Amino acid sequence: MLSLIRKVISTAKAPGATGPYGQAMLVDRTIYISGQVGMDPSSGQFVPGGVTEEAKQALKNMGEILKAAGCDSANVVITTVLLADINDFNAVNEVYKQYFKSNFPARAAYQVAALPKGGCVENEAIAVRGPLTTACL
Repeated sequence: MLSLIRKVISTAKAPGATGPYGQAMLVDRTIYISGQVGMDPSSGQFVPGGVTEEAKQALKNMGEILKAAGCDSANVVITTVLLADINDFNAVNEVYKQYFKSNFPARAAYQVAALPKGGCVENEAIAVRGPLTTACL
């Protein structure tokens, strides 16, 4: 049986893992991106400004990981948004629309009891590497 290669995707332009996990893994053409929070990779601290600024930074961090994998936001097919407060859902949606311009990926959003280091929002994603053509069914 032919084995698939799992490639570790890592960049210093996004926060490093705070535990035993990687920023992302590429298997065949599928990229699995670990949850990204609103942390500035250079300082290791959350950006000031609350959920809106943290959401922007989390998506920026995700973008840097996608770039390291040779992709961008158009390659994302599904995301999961974790919120410390579900009342921030609309504010995060406004940021999300700035990052994903069209052909929005599938998504789930949940309120959780807490996020790492007291963050407001975390985003994880699955992307497909290579050219994609969008068709509506």
